Amino acid sequence: MHAIRITDPADKRLADYRDLTDVALRRVIEPEGGLYIAESAKVIGRALTAGHRPRSVLVQEKWLSDIEELVTDAAVPTYVVTPEIAESLTGYAVHRGALASMHRPELPSLGEVVADARLVVVLEDIVDHTNVGAIFRAAAGLGADAVLVSPRCADPLYRRSVRVSMGTVFQVPWTRLPEWGEARQVLHDAGFELAALALSDAAVSLDAFSARRPERVALMLGAEGDGLSRRALEAADTVVTIPMAGGVDSLNVAAASAVALWELRAR
Repeated sequence: MHAIRITDPADKRLADYRDLTDVALRRVIEPEGGLYIAESAKVIGRALTAGHRPRSVLVQEKWLSDIEELVTDAAVPTYVVTPEIAESLTGYAVHRGALASMHRPELPSLGEVVADARLVVVLEDIVDHTNVGAIFRAAAGLGADAVLVSPRCADPLYRRSVRVSMGTVFQVPWTRLPEWGEARQVLHDAGFELAALALSDAAVSLDAFSARRPERVALMLGAEGDGLSRRALEAADTVVTIPMAGGVDSLNVAAASAVALWELRAR
């Protein structure tokens, strides 16, 4: 490990970690810079296990030994800072001790991701990073083969998404979808039935859909509030709903994804 102790938060070598709470800024500079931020030793470890390469690491002294066990490449600089410098730099108290600036891997093609898949999750324009991360965790834990995200969906590799997913975003294959006209054709050509999770008078219940579950299913989920767009619903083959009680009409999208994936899991 190449440990470098830094006492100046303005040091240019720390630029990757500056203003991590500015979502609008990070949404631009991270993809354009070919990087993403992994937070905590556990998440960094999962990124490394997935074959991702660190550009640098930022760590506080008391967590240095944990990082030494993970990052063994002496060519990767490990910047050691005080908690005060870490907070001044990032914009928040870094309680998890370590951050890594990771090289962003090239996304696979849609065809590659769905080639051997039987159950995929499609996220349309979900802009809340917490929901995206939670859905990836549900996908990993409940056996989805892949996640497909729309062009305007939040970045699964944004720091908060990665953290909430507990690093499972590194183990579930994913890629960006083209617009609906092309995406629908590719999924149909691959043998998928597109099932939109939405409220509709014409919807079938989740348990009824599961009873006749097609061999290959693409489960479509929309943003909180607005739900799936008109174009997404037009692209769907079936509209599916989760029967609710107590006067509640729907669940949070991440919770709904977990319920639906449990019901549609391979048996």
